Amino acid sequence: MSAQYYVSPEQLMKDRADFARKGIARGRAVIVASCAEGIALIAENPSGSLHKIGEIYDRIAFAAVGKYNEFESLRQAGVRYADTRGYSYARQDVTGRGLASVYAQSLGAVFTAEAKPFEVELAVLELGETQEDDTLFSLNFDGSIAEQPGLIIMGGDTPALRAAWTIVWGENVLAESSAADVIRAAAAVLPGVGEGPDGAALLEVAVLERINSRGTHRHFHRLDKPTIAAILSSGE
Repeated sequence: MSAQYYVSPEQLMKDRADFARKGIARGRAVIVASCAEGIALIAENPSGSLHKIGEIYDRIAFAAVGKYNEFESLRQAGVRYADTRGYSYARQDVTGRGLASVYAQSLGAVFTAEAKPFEVELAVLELGETQEDDTLFSLNFDGSIAEQPGLIIMGGDTPALRAAWTIVWGENVLAESSAADVIRAAAAVLPGVGEGPDGAALLEVAVLERINSRGTHRHFHRLDKPTIAAILSSGE
């Protein structure tokens, strides 16, 4: 009969955390920033169909890095939660804070109870009436949650990306900055993309627009490749 090896809870949690961090670091990065026009979401993603950023509800969006099948299941669960809550109560009862709390509980339960933690990092974004009212929540693989002051950088070599962002832009996005300014800055920071129009093929971009001209509840607008290329070209 083989002997059972004892692993302390501290070592087990450390091993799980290291495993998840390595998986997330292998993923391509995402940059999310609040600006005058709304909230810009920029992901390094050459795929045209496997999205890393998406719409959850009227003024709420989602971004993720890590294993696609894991964060896509979380995105779908978030859409179901928002639709059910909005239908059962009122549309105003669906909030980014509530959704982030649900995600934190799910990630924490998987991290502590399942055989393998999720190799994902998430961002939940809620558009406010003004830039100061925007709320950006980052969620880690272990369920830890934090509200970020206008900027989230996830995936890849995050410390290096933050340092590059500070050089290109500074610590915070200025109130008068447009979504196009943020998109060009993110393209300059993301490795392998660059500032020219050729980088559009490697980017997935969307904006939670503060002024909705489409006459619906929805504020999420995904940019196509020609529009992204035009934005990158206008900065040259």
